[in-house]
Amino acid sequence: MATRKEPTVTTTTTPSQSSANTLDSPVKQIQIEGLVVLKIIKHYQEEGQGSEVVQGVLLGLVVEDRLEITNCFPFPQHTEDDADFDEVQYQMEMMRSLRHVNIDHLHVGWYQSTYYGSFVSRALLDSQFSYQHAIEESVVLIYDPIKTAQGSLSLKAYRLTPKLMEICKEKDFSPEGLKKANIGYEHMFEEVPIVIKNSHLINVLMWELEEKSTVADKHELLNLSSSNHLEKSLQMLMDRVDDMSQDIVKYNTYSRNLSKQQQQKHQYLQRRQQENAQRQSRGEPPLPDEDLSKMFKPPQPPPRMDTLLIAGQINTYCQNVKEFTSQNLGKLFMAEALQGHNN
Repeated sequence: MATRKEPTVTTTTTPSQSSANTLDSPVKQIQIEGLVVLKIIKHYQEEGQGSEVVQGVLLGLVVEDRLEITNCFPFPQHTEDDADFDEVQYQMEMMRSLRHVNIDHLHVGWYQSTYYGSFVSRALLDSQFSYQHAIEESVVLIYDPIKTAQGSLSLKAYRLTPKLMEICKEKDFSPEGLKKANIGYEHMFEEVPIVIKNSHLINVLMWELEEKSTVADKHELLNLSSSNHLEKSLQMLMDRVDDMSQDIVKYNTYSRNLSKQQQQKHQYLQRRQQENAQRQSRGEPPLPDEDLSKMFKPPQPPPRMDTLLIAGQINTYCQNVKEFTSQNLGKLFMAEALQGHNN
C-alpha cells in the first residue's frame, strides 16, 4: 500500500519573503501558469484515488510583491518496500534537470490535493512550517478535485501567519502559550489571492474550444443533483465536531484535576502552618520545608494545537457548505425562473 510522507524541503535556492496579506509582506498575490494547474489536475487523475492525497513541488520566482509559479513536478508514489528511495535526492535531480533546460527551478512551495476540503491537519502544519522556515516565500496550494468536478476550479493558496510561525518555532503548544500569543483558529492560516495566467495563444485556443463545445456541456453548471456532495460534507463536519467534543472533555478533566490538586496543596500548607505554630508554642523548632513540586506534580495539560486544528477544519467545512448551498440556491432560483418563463 502506498504511503505518503511529509514533503521534504530542499534549500539550494531560497528567495526572501514574509507572510502574505500583512502590511510587511512582500507577496500580495500569486500568479500561476495555466500549465501548472493542468499538471496538478493530471497528477491527481493519474495517481489520486478517492481520499488518496497527491503532493508535489512548486517552482517559480518572486517579482516585486508577486509570487510567480511557473512549473511543478510531482512526488512519485512509492510503497513501504521502497526503503532506498531518497526524496531529497529526487528533488535535487529534478531541479538540476530543469535548470539544464533553462526552466525556472527555484523552490517556492508545494501542492497537495484534498478530499472534501479535509486538509487542515498537523501533517500540513508541520510541512508548511518547515517550508516557510527554510524558504520564506513558500506557499501551499490546495487542490480540491471533488469541488472541481462540480463545475468550478477549486485551487487555493495558504501560508502560516506570523503568530503561528512564532509558536511553532518555540514549540509551546500549551494552553498558557497559546493564550499568551492570543491566537485562535482564524489566525492560523492566511489565504493568498491567486491569478491564473495563460499566454495569448492558449487564450485563443480556449476561445476556439469554447465555440466548438456542445450546448449540453455549457448547461452542466445548472445540474441540481448535488445531494451526495452535501451529505458527505455534513458527515465529515459531524465527525470533526465529535472530535472537538472529545478534546473539550479532555480539557475539562484536566481543569478539574488541576483545581483539585490546588485545593489539596492549599490544605497541606494550612496544616503545615498549624503544626509549626503548635511546635513554636511548645518551644520546638519548626518542621523543615519540603519541595512541594515533588509532592504535588501538576497534571500534564493536553496539547491545544490539535484542538485549534480541529476548529480550523470545522470552519473550513462550514465555509465549503456555505459556498455549496449558496450556489445551489442560485441554481434553484435560475431553474424556477426558466421554468416560469417556459410556462
